[in-house]
Amino acid sequence: MIDVSDLKKKYSAWSFRGRHVVEALRGASLQVRAGEVFGLLGPNGAGKTTLIKILLGVIRSSSGSASLFGEPAGSIAARMRVGYLPESLRVDRHHSARSALRYYARMSQMSGAEINRRSDELLELVGLRGRDRESVRQFSKGMYQRLGLAQALMHDPDLLVLDEPTDGLDPVGRNEVRKVIDRLRESGKTIFLNSHILQEVELICSRVAIMSHGKICVAGRIDELTQFDRFEEVAFEVAMPAPGSSAQDPAQWLRQTFPAIQFAGGTPSDPIPSATDLDAPHAMTLEFTLPLSSQSEVDDVVDGLRRNGFSLRGLKLKRESFEETFMREVSRSKETT
Repeated sequence: MIDVSDLKKKYSAWSFRGRHVVEALRGASLQVRAGEVFGLLGPNGAGKTTLIKILLGVIRSSSGSASLFGEPAGSIAARMRVGYLPESLRVDRHHSARSALRYYARMSQMSGAEINRRSDELLELVGLRGRDRESVRQFSKGMYQRLGLAQALMHDPDLLVLDEPTDGLDPVGRNEVRKVIDRLRESGKTIFLNSHILQEVELICSRVAIMSHGKICVAGRIDELTQFDRFEEVAFEVAMPAPGSSAQDPAQWLRQTFPAIQFAGGTPSDPIPSATDLDAPHAMTLEFTLPLSSQSEVDDVVDGLRRNGFSLRGLKLKRESFEETFMREVSRSKETT
């Protein structure tokens, strides 16, 4: 659906020092497949909006290539199959939702019968049925964004481009827009979503690309990017061995066997009471973490604990979060720029 290869965009800019060149895109490349919700992520100034403007034909690239449906980006053939929701949609205040849809539909050369049919369908889809004849002046920002989604869908496009669709919305408004996007995904629409809100992208996108300083740092499924099969440390909860069940003092054995052990609420040098110090008939529960990064390492630790009389009560793997992945890639791009 979208194919971008080594895309570059340079601007001439002026300052008190004179003319200089700004590189908005520095060889960006990505592909978007049919039927997926693809998220483009990046900090402010990463080049996301510039990339979208090139895809829509608003501006031209300095070099590289970009195509939609196999057609050059910005061509009439490509633009006729795209619906677009800009970051700041403006609808004249005299419009109602229905009249605004009619206005945008005429720009796509739709007939009157098509406009009426699609307006009814889309007002129902975005949850504005029954309020479609009210002035947009009475709309909340969430309602305004849903109207924006409806106008982008009027001509039944194959690709929907959304620029910051939930920016500035409260939690209720974001949830409303998310539900509409979910319905569109279920209907088979391809959605290209630009955002800097990580949680939103993580909830609704099947694949993402992280962009920084005009380049695509990484792209793929979120579980791929966060290296879901790896982890950084493991938290254990164990019951201390009963008195006499181990030939060695349990606390001493833990410290000697795992030098990097970190006990909950303390340090490896803090004293650990043994089970014989307790008046209660049950063994004491102990919590600690170890810096492990593979399943085989976890298995070895569990086997060693059991051999020495410890009973495993709980185990939790600490994996890299999507936010940590994002910050790692953005930081790495700064170092190479």
